Amino acid sequence: MNTIEKNLINNLYNLLEERTNKSKEILDILDVLSQVNKKLDKERHPEVLINKLNQYIRITASTGKIKFSNEEEKLTIELSIIGQKAGINGSYMADFSDKSQFYKFGEKVPFH
Repeated sequence: MNTIEKNLINNLYNLLEERTNKSKEILDILDVLSQVNKKLDKERHPEVLINKLNQYIRITASTGKIKFSNEEEKLTIELSIIGQKAGINGSYMADFSDKSQFYKFGEKVPFH
């Protein structure tokens, strides 16, 4: 199952990486996509992680006034559909805009 998620994440990462002018928010999204990609195979409930990822992308994109291309938007929609499977377990009172939620305790979080 994680193959589909990893492909979506990799495709979105590659599209965003191709941008010539990367804002702080794009760089943060790229960092988080990379972190989630590393963690996905070890997750018992990958849909919860994908849900958190999608929430982070949406909030960060809104804050940074990022306009996604049609292909980027399509990928984020596909990720959100997977994240919806998390149901109530994917919704918790967390700060979805906090990038550190995707890093292990003690792991250095890059800030741009």
